[in-house]
Amino acid sequence: MIGIVDYGSGNVSAIATIFKQLKVPHLVTGDHEELAAADRYILPGVGAFDQVMSDLIRLGLRDVLNEQVLGKGKKAMGICVGMQILAESSEEGELPGLGWIPGRVRRIDAAAINALPKLPHMGWNSLSLRKPAPIFADVDIERGFYFLHSYYFDALHPEHILATVNYGRDMACAVNRDNVFGMQFHPEKSHGNGINLFRNFAEA
Repeated sequence: MIGIVDYGSGNVSAIATIFKQLKVPHLVTGDHEELAAADRYILPGVGAFDQVMSDLIRLGLRDVLNEQVLGKGKKAMGICVGMQILAESSEEGELPGLGWIPGRVRRIDAAAINALPKLPHMGWNSLSLRKPAPIFADVDIERGFYFLHSYYFDALHPEHILATVNYGRDMACAVNRDNVFGMQFHPEKSHGNGINLFRNFAEA
């Protein structure tokens, strides 16, 4: 059972629709007991870093997720801002992140970008894999994924970077540490590639 964590942020219905299509048991919930019963988690995210962290704390979900993901080793994947809150901190806000993957979220340097509009980085982009990653099995890396963001995950340790995207410079767009994954792009808006990514996460 995949728990799609409902903290009032993110396109949870679109994510749930894909898992329904894949016939993967899932539940959109913010209930502590239901989340504790799940095998793995999706942390969606649309919006600002501090707002998402504030909602997680207010709803008591940070402690529940820490217990299940860090304490019990259950798999989790953060998407967009859901990826960014995996970091220790962010230039976008003042609250600490979950700190599951060492690093800081930084604003994309608009001065290094020639294309207009410079920010946010929006649209389809190919990826560059840094190392073999089963979660990208059957994914067309050249076609890539759909992005919409102005901040990126600056991982402290290069070995935690699975893939990068180039937008003015190479930036981490997929990170992984043990049982925790983060994807800066939106799999739920990325058609076949997104479906394959969710399938891989469900089966990992």
